Amino acid sequence: MAEPNPKNFPILSYVLARLPTFGSRSSSSSPTSPSSAAAFDVERQNASPKSNPSSSATQSIEIVTQMPHLAHPDVLASMTSAISDVAQTRSVLRTLGPRPDHETVDKARSKLADIEASLSESFEEIALSPTDTDVVAKEQKRRETVDQEKTWYKSILQLDELHEAYGKLLKEAEERLVRIYESAEKDAAAAAAEENAATEEVNEEVVGILQHASANPLERVDLSGRKLRLIPEAFGRIQGLLVLNLSNNQLEAIPDAIAGLQDLVELDVSSNLLESLPDSIGLLTKLKILNASSNKLTTLPDSICNCGSLVILDVSFNRLSYLPTNIGFELVNLEKLLIHLNKIRSLPTSVGEMRSLRYLDAHFNELCGLPNSFGMLTNLEYLNLSSNFNDLTELPASFGELISLQELDLSNNQIHVLPDTFGSLASLTKLKLDQNPLVMPPEEVVKEGVDAVKMYMGKRWIGILEEEERKLNVKDEMEETNTGWLTRTTSKLKTYVSEVSEYLGSKSPRDPYLDQQL
Repeated sequence: MAEPNPKNFPILSYVLARLPTFGSRSSSSSPTSPSSAAAFDVERQNASPKSNPSSSATQSIEIVTQMPHLAHPDVLASMTSAISDVAQTRSVLRTLGPRPDHETVDKARSKLADIEASLSESFEEIALSPTDTDVVAKEQKRRETVDQEKTWYKSILQLDELHEAYGKLLKEAEERLVRIYESAEKDAAAAAAEENAATEEVNEEVVGILQHASANPLERVDLSGRKLRLIPEAFGRIQGLLVLNLSNNQLEAIPDAIAGLQDLVELDVSSNLLESLPDSIGLLTKLKILNASSNKLTTLPDSICNCGSLVILDVSFNRLSYLPTNIGFELVNLEKLLIHLNKIRSLPTSVGEMRSLRYLDAHFNELCGLPNSFGMLTNLEYLNLSSNFNDLTELPASFGELISLQELDLSNNQIHVLPDTFGSLASLTKLKLDQNPLVMPPEEVVKEGVDAVKMYMGKRWIGILEEEERKLNVKDEMEETNTGWLTRTTSKLKTYVSEVSEYLGSKSPRDPYLDQQL
């Protein structure tokens, strides 16, 4: 998306919304000058359709309450001049279009790799027969076709790279604004010293645990809420460890040595400062519960797909924009998936392979839709897709195949029409549809509750099926009529041929003129 998200870039969004104020006060430019117009455009475009004036005002009050120095004119003026590059880049992206999803990018890379491999083979063929003009001509023609295909896939990758670069630009702009704000605040040296003292104390506790574990097997280690900044690699050598709780600390990384905990069943690293998980996590093949919520994760390692024993995966409250492409093919035992409060734009097609999945929470993301394979989740009982706002406008036709679904939350989206198969959700007992511009079913039906909605959509679906059947019957009748006409014509032709054959086979004198015509 070209618009900075207020959740992820609160200061940037706040400053952009105040650019028109500065433009009107400027004595160096008139209201119709280019700079003033640009400033106004930035503010208007920043007003997301997801919000209204009252909610924007509320957000402004909240952030100024949390960061009071933002209201200072000098601070705001410095910030305004520091973000001029954001609006320029955003206008380019509006022209090029939205960012392709992760699965599309993966497929484009794969196709390019296949094309390059194919070209390498053809080069070898030419090298073996350089004087064969047919081979060279054939290869030249093939290269022209392949170059067009490569251009298409490269454009997908380039568009993804542009959006990636814009995301970094937004991050850098927010960081610049944070630095400007921090320069206006007093340094909290005493608090930092206090925190360091607490950390030194904790380090002694960690050393004690490791010393104890060297002589005695441990099944559980709980180091939650200790203000830890790092975990020694020696933790990977604790024998027999089943449960490791490192939640509510200040960890910025998990050591690769964690792969040594081959018996680990439960790992909790929630509420830390993690920007990534180690690739070695895929070696924890016995892991059943992984809680990495409330961190700064932007991606999940592809190796997480190797944790085939996972039953619960919680990666909520992070910065994820996609899930690994093959995650559904491998995590076939997963029963509970929590991905809410992220920036996920689409779910991979493979999610339909999670046949054991019973609970899925994906609210507060940027989902633009669901894959058609979603209907394959026939054991799903709970589904929360609320608050994807303007991004989620429709559900796939396969949605009606979720035969075990009991609770469904679709509130705060932009869904106009429920799928025709919605009435097939026989197990559904709880349904939230508020804050959607629904026209089908109508509002009066929605107010009557889940049973009324199912009945209405069920009758509608039956009507559609009956209409299709009627059209099919009409088509059959027309075909039957055409077939009857053909039968009668064929019968007349056979009679004619039979009469002619009798004439030719008779012993009576033959008519020369008739013979000529036949």
